Amino acid sequence: IMEMYEILGKVGEGSYGTVMKCKHKETGHIVAIKIFYEKTEKSVNKIAMREIKFLKQFRHENLVNLIEVFRQKKKIHLVFEFIDHTVLDELQHYSHGLDSRRLKRYLYQILRAIDYLHSNNVIHRDIKPENILVSQTGITKLCDFGFARTLAAPGDIYTDYVATRWYRAPELVLRDTTYGKPVDIWALGCMIIEMATGNPYLPSSSDLDLLHKIVTKVDELHCLCYLHKSVIINHQIFFILHVLNASCQFPSKLFFPEI
Repeated sequence: IMEMYEILGKVGEGSYGTVMKCKHKETGHIVAIKIFYEKTEKSVNKIAMREIKFLKQFRHENLVNLIEVFRQKKKIHLVFEFIDHTVLDELQHYSHGLDSRRLKRYLYQILRAIDYLHSNNVIHRDIKPENILVSQTGITKLCDFGFARTLAAPGDIYTDYVATRWYRAPELVLRDTTYGKPVDIWALGCMIIEMATGNPYLPSSSDLDLLHKIVTKVDELHCLCYLHKSVIINHQIFFILHVLNASCQFPSKLFFPEI
C-alpha cells in the first residue's frame, strides 16, 4: 500500500517511529504517515494499537483524523490528515505568549476535545503544546493517542509513568495508580499558562525537581481541583519538601532517592 504514496519528506521522529509527509499518487491528497519502528518490544505495539483503537472509535472535529491503517514489511503505518503546525510552533513564534483572541480560540477547541474524550470516559494522559495541531484556518486538533486509555471502575490501577514531566500532575509524580480525568486538567492548566506567557509553568529536570516547583508555587494555585488539593495538602512528601524548602538545610534528594 505504501507504493500508493510519494514520500515528500520527514516531518518528525520519536522513540517509537517516524512521521513522513506523503502524497497519494492518484488523488494528490497530502497526508502524514506515522511509521512505527520494527521492534519486538510489546510496549511499542501497545502504543500503536492504543492509537488505532481510540482514533477509529472516536471522531471529533478537534481530534486528529485517522484515515487508514496498514501493515507493510512488519511495520505498522497510520495515515493521518496532514497538519504540520502545532501550538508549540506558535509559542516559538510568539515568544511572549499568544494574544488573547488567539488563546481563547485555541483554548475553546482544546476544551471541546478534552470534554468529548472525558464524556466518553477516556483520558489522553499526554496533553502538551506539541500534541495540539493547528491548521492553516486556526482549527486545533488533539493528536498522539499512544498513552490514552479508557477509565474503568473506581479504584482500578493504571500505569504511573505517563505524561511529559512538565505537564505531569502531582498524583502521577507520586506514583499514584488510581488517577483519573484530573491528570488531563492539570496538564491543560500548565499549558494554558504557557500559552498566555510564552514560558513553561513548571519546567523541571527530574520528578523531584517538579515536586519542589509545585511546592514553591502552591500559593499561586488557587483554582486547584479537590483531588489535587488533597494530594498536595495531605501527602507526606509534599509536607517534608515544604519544610525543607523553608529551612534550606537539607538536600531533599537524600530523603527521596527513588524519585
